[in-house]
Amino acid sequence: MYAGHHATAHPDRPAFIMAATGEQVSYAELEARSNRLAHLLRAHGLKRLDHFSIFMENNNRYLEACAAGERAGLYYTCVNSYLKADELAYILNNSESRVLITSASRSEVAREALKQCPKVTLALIVDGDDAAPFHSYAAAVAPFPATPIPDERLGTPMLYSSGTTGRPKGIVRPLPDNPPSEPLPLFHFLNKLWRYRADMIYLSPAPLYHSAPQAAVSLTIRNGGTVVIMEHFDPEQYLALVPRYRVTHTQLVPTMFSRMLKLPAEVRSRYDLSSLEIAVHAAAPCPVQVKEQMIEWWGPIIHEYYGATEGLGFTACDTPEWLAHRGSVGRVLLGDLHILDEDGKPCAKGVPGEIWFKTATPFEYFNDAARTAESRSSDGSMSTVGDVGYVDDDGFLYLTDRSTFMIISGGVNIYPQECENLLITHPKVADAAVFGVPNEDLGEEVKAVIQPMPGQSAGPELAQELIAFCSAHLSRQKVPRSIDFMDALPRLPTGKLYKKGLRDAYWGDKKSRIV
Repeated sequence: MYAGHHATAHPDRPAFIMAATGEQVSYAELEARSNRLAHLLRAHGLKRLDHFSIFMENNNRYLEACAAGERAGLYYTCVNSYLKADELAYILNNSESRVLITSASRSEVAREALKQCPKVTLALIVDGDDAAPFHSYAAAVAPFPATPIPDERLGTPMLYSSGTTGRPKGIVRPLPDNPPSEPLPLFHFLNKLWRYRADMIYLSPAPLYHSAPQAAVSLTIRNGGTVVIMEHFDPEQYLALVPRYRVTHTQLVPTMFSRMLKLPAEVRSRYDLSSLEIAVHAAAPCPVQVKEQMIEWWGPIIHEYYGATEGLGFTACDTPEWLAHRGSVGRVLLGDLHILDEDGKPCAKGVPGEIWFKTATPFEYFNDAARTAESRSSDGSMSTVGDVGYVDDDGFLYLTDRSTFMIISGGVNIYPQECENLLITHPKVADAAVFGVPNEDLGEEVKAVIQPMPGQSAGPELAQELIAFCSAHLSRQKVPRSIDFMDALPRLPTGKLYKKGLRDAYWGDKKSRIV
């Protein structure tokens, strides 16, 4: 988020634009705002390598909060804005944050969380007045100068895993003692890969607390481009913003593709998307049919990558590469990839196993030596986040699932991602989750939970239609034995499906998944 020399070179250029209101904040203003906050953080006693947290929806103060951390040598934790009070309190305490920046819409959750967080000695509210425990952000930063702090150093996000398999983990990397104008090496790599440049216009439809939009927005600002920030994703609004601002670059998740594809044809054809040059997607496997339709619609501009927040490794592919290896998430560009079975032995080409990397960048889980150790191989040379996949003869990686959601039914390993990818293509399905539930005979059986499209009636008739649909495309053991319905699945705004809570409801208080 470091504006740096762009605030001098083109001070009036918009650094970012808020999509809903059209509010524009120039590079000069972003620079002044982030400097004032950096001074406040120093005045509050935060020195290099200390921590603070940001708990807000996408708003017009988010980027300056990040930028201040990036120029003050701090670790700043952007917290999932949908967390409950206990979850927020855990992250504030675990990260050792001393300052919290929040908003009026999140203030009640923050208020409850702060009761459990004695180390947070300053809580700022960006769009509110002084009212304990909060201090007005505007009033707090106003006395400080708009010029840089004298001891500027590079800071970086310390983000948390989404916690779908337990307590979230803070991902911390060594931070070089550099000036903020010298970013981490990964930024140079991504800059070249996705052809970022000074006059680019980047459309950001995702929550800014997530690692992918964090990196993309920071790259855009460092290049002197303009970011258009959506407060929340709406498929038609997204399409309308592209021609309005002549958007050149963007990054999405597969659920956004699905929602745009399900717009009426006359709506989809209403907007001129010809300015788009690069559309990147990641965060979750994209169903092949969905991506094929997107390429047909948008052309060969779609790039895909796979890389955990931990930074273990990185794979990527462009449209031609993907068309030659449909379903792949690309070839390895960073890190040393290994596919291993349960005994830690290499899997043959085409055989799924756990994905391990000899890490591209070192990392630890903050204040959690045990889970850091769990993520590493016995000799400490490799790390994993528990994803499952295989490599083809050309070295392209394919994801099949998270290992924690593998279904073992009658001794057969079933990776539910394939069934989810199929179900989401059905015209009556808005979203789908597939996982294992107890079965006295088989140990587990396949269960699907469906969010129907608006106007569709949930019930036995639709369930049978969807089971028949799956039976026509999948082998018998992969087909759901039963289907339940929900008004909305618990999918995080980042695109990741929160399946643990769904699945656990069917297992109750069972301590073992062996029936």
